Order: sequence, then C-alpha cells, then structure tokens
Amino acid sequence: MTVLTTRDFDGASARRLAAEGVPVALARALAARGIGHFAETHLLLDGLTAPDALSNVNDAARLLADRIEAGARLLIVADYDCDGATACAVAIRGLRAMGANVDYLVPNRFEYGYGLTPEIVELAASGHKGSAGNSKPDLLITVDNGIASIEGVARANELGMSVLITDHHLPGAELPAAACIVNPNQPGCGFPSKHLAGVGVMFYVLLALRAELRARGKFDVATQPRLDQLLDLVALGTVADVVRLDRNNRILIAQGLQRIRQGRLRAGIAALFQAAGKDARLACARDLGFAIGPRINAAGRLTDMTIGIECLTTDSFERALDLARQLDQLNRERREIESDMQLDAMAELNDAEVTARSTICLYNADWHQGVIGLVASRIKEKYHRPTIAFARGNDGELRGSGRSIDGIHLRDTLDLVTKRAPTLVRRFGGHAMAAGLTMPAEGYDSFVIAFEDATRGSCDRSLFDRTIATDGPLAAGELVLSLIEAIDSHVWGQGFPAPLFDNEFVVLEQRLVKGRHLKLSLDLDGRRFDAIWFQRTEQLPRSVRLAYRPMLEEHMGTRRLQLVIEHAAL
Repeated sequence: MTVLTTRDFDGASARRLAAEGVPVALARALAARGIGHFAETHLLLDGLTAPDALSNVNDAARLLADRIEAGARLLIVADYDCDGATACAVAIRGLRAMGANVDYLVPNRFEYGYGLTPEIVELAASGHKGSAGNSKPDLLITVDNGIASIEGVARANELGMSVLITDHHLPGAELPAAACIVNPNQPGCGFPSKHLAGVGVMFYVLLALRAELRARGKFDVATQPRLDQLLDLVALGTVADVVRLDRNNRILIAQGLQRIRQGRLRAGIAALFQAAGKDARLACARDLGFAIGPRINAAGRLTDMTIGIECLTTDSFERALDLARQLDQLNRERREIESDMQLDAMAELNDAEVTARSTICLYNADWHQGVIGLVASRIKEKYHRPTIAFARGNDGELRGSGRSIDGIHLRDTLDLVTKRAPTLVRRFGGHAMAAGLTMPAEGYDSFVIAFEDATRGSCDRSLFDRTIATDGPLAAGELVLSLIEAIDSHVWGQGFPAPLFDNEFVVLEQRLVKGRHLKLSLDLDGRRFDAIWFQRTEQLPRSVRLAYRPMLEEHMGTRRLQLVIEHAAL
C-alpha cells in the first residue's frame, strides 16, 4: 500500500520566499526543507567547510608534499563506479598540477573484487604500467575505497609501500594500518559534512595539499593550481553516488554545474553530454545523475573503468568523444542486460510471499554481477523491502549487491548477520542505503534466513508501509514552464529531494511505450497534461491520485511540460 502525505512547512518562511520572487509552489517546497530566506539558496564556494575540520587531512597533505618533493612514485587505486572514477580523475589532475609523478590502477571487479585487496597490491608492486614508471610505487593512494582493506594495507606495508586512504564509507571495528586515513566517518572525525562522496574527500585532500605546498614556497596565491577547475568532476561524482546532499555537498554540486553551464568543463564531461544528447548549457543535477553518471558506471559494470577514467582525464575532445561513444554503447548493453535480469527477478517473486517478509534475496547463476545492484534497486522500489541480488563470483563465491529503505541501515544489518553467524559472510561494506558482500555459494540459503531474521528483529514493521511525502497539490495554472525552470535552478538530491506534487487526475488515455513505460494523458481542472510513468506496465483507474514531478521534455528543438509520475495512492 502507498500512502501519500503532505510535508509540513513553515508558512512564514514560504510567504517570505514568495515575496522574494520565488514561485509560490517552490516557496512552499523550500520552506518544507528548512529554507527560510532566498539567500540561503546561494551556494557559494566561500560557504564550504574548511579542510582543517577533516581529521588527518593536514597529515595527508604533508605526506603527499614530502613524496612530491622527493620525486616519489604515487599510484592511485580507484573504485570502479562513477564516484571512484571521478575521484581518480580529480586526484590525477590535481596531483599532476602540483608536480606529482602519479598514475592510477583500477581493479577489474570480475577479477579482483572491490577495494585494496592483497591481489591488487601485488599487481601494483609489479609496476603494472604507466607514467609512474615500471617499478614499485612508493605510495598507494586509495580513492573511494580502502577503509575496510585490512589485509591489503598489511600486504602493502610488507612490500615496502605506504598507503594513504581517502574514503567515505563506514569503517568496521578495525581500521587498516595505513600511513594516513582521511575519512569523515572514521572515529573521532569532527567534520560536519559526514556525507562527502569519495570524490569530495579527494578534493579536500587536494585543497590541504595546495595550502601545504604554498606554505613551503612552491607557489603563491597567484601561481597556485586552480582547483576550482575540478568542480565539474566533483559535482558529477557526488550526484552519481547518491550521497546525502547537505549544504556542503550542494555547494560542490552547484559550483560544478555553474562551470558546466558556462562551458568551463572537462573535455570528457563535454563529450559525455554530447553522447547523451544533452545540452551542457542547460545542465542540472538530474542530468548528472541520470544521463552522465550511468554512462561512466557502465564501464565498471560491464568491462573495466579504465575507459571512464581515460575519458575524464584526457584534454583532447576528439579522444574524449571517442571514449564517450564507447561508454554510451556500453550503457545501451547494460540496459538490455538489466531488462532481462529484471524479468527473471520478477518471475521469481510472488506478491503475497513478499508482503509477508521483511527482506528480499534473489540469486540467478546466469546474472551479470556488474548489474545486480541495479536489479536490487528496481525490486526494492517496487516492493519497498531491503533487497539483495546475488550473482556467481569466483572460486565458489557469490557476490551480492543490496539496496535498502529508509529506517533500515543495510550495512549495520549485514554487520549484525556476521556477528550472529561469523562464517556466513566473507566480506561486506557500504552505507545505510546500499551495501555489497561476498559469501560462499553453499551458504546462500542460510544467509537468506539470517538476513530476514536480523532485519525483522531490528525494525518496526510499519517501515514496510510505503509513505510518500509530497509538497501537496498544484492548481493547473501553476503547472507552467517557469516553475520548472525555477525548480531546475536549484540543486536537489538525496536528503534534499526535488519537489514532488500530488493531485487527483482523470486519466483520459494510457498506453505502453517500448513495452515497459506507461504513457498517459491526464486531465486536471479541465486542462490536459502529458505524463509518463517509467517502468510501469499496470493500467491505472480512470480517477486516481498521483504523485509527480513536472519536467521539461525536449524534442526536435522544442521544450514542453511533461509530468513524470512516481507513485499512485492505490
């Protein structure tokens, strides 16, 4: 059952915002998100939290400055998602601008799995490739990973390589014995923005490094590298990782989007906008999350993230465009694979059985392990249950990728499973809303039971009733292009959601397009509106209350209003 409720908002704030020129509907939505004055929506760089608040960031800066001055070989070890790719690109570009001899290595998820594993350390020590030389690096720098790499860091230490960890994932009970760890979520860190993405953490490390090198006389304020040139990459990785958009993250995204719209963007991001058929001059956070990010992610899901990183690090637009087209093709293949896997998943599920449970686990020996997270996300959205999808890994293992719902912390639930059954899960990690794990294939049935028990015993059953908070109804006359343009001028995302409205509509027409999307013609107050509900195939009753987002649809050079339906009170 889906229940639609209207968000509370401060009336005085909404009236003040409207008096300052904000459309009334948007004023109510901003007030519901704690905004009291329009000036609070001005997301300027001088509002960023200072780097000094981030534990160990100055130690990291000194470590890097010492190694740069000594001409040491540095090697970035990246993650294989968009956050990891952008963090790697930011690190490569920023460190090279400050004189570092640096290269990167990104694990192939199908051969090495996630993070700084002992196997990746061995590969790094072998002098695998690149501009850092063909010998063992002196310093490994993890981006968007490493906080759980106990064995990998130990192996690096044994081989005489120091490790600097930059990460944002939640730590376990034990921290790796690295030379330095920069992570806003490590114990004792007082950094107020706990939701930095991996790319944001690396950006902060570069800010501190630049200050350290400036203090050492390498350059002054006039000659120092311009790190704001990296903000388009920071914005992309932050949006794509679906981290909570506190004010600090919204500043990073807003400044990156401003550079993109002004044409001051990396060649790779410009090429990706072109490959996606999007106009960078009109870029918004939604474009980064739903058009650009998935194309980068497709490389890590299906092959190797090297294509994505090379696209983001090249300064040649011609080369970037060639790589962006490869990424676009990979994304098309990913969609086809995902569609087939979703059909498999839906065929396994029985609505009545799902309703009686607290969790969903799915496994198919033929599934692609790079796409299981997307399947878990789709199933979670449909059934509103924490969902983990599994695929076959290496050496008799299963790899699982999970997604959760508000109120159920997925990583903590997996931690509880491992405490109750220490041999069931070999490795796990992640966030409240998303996590991954590796386990022996023979333990799958036991894990299904343990995951259900751990979830059922630690949460309230009311969490499984889907309650959707909206910003209330709109009059038909309020649904105009200027409202959408005003909405798109702000940064929205996880923790600061874009306005979602709801109304009672009369359904005039409905049909399926491409076999999986419901195309609608709706009546509101005598006006007709086009609408679409993505990934919905069930028909709607003639009169229905729908939650929707008004958006601009661009087609053949024209822009028109379309309602994107997300929920129905059924």
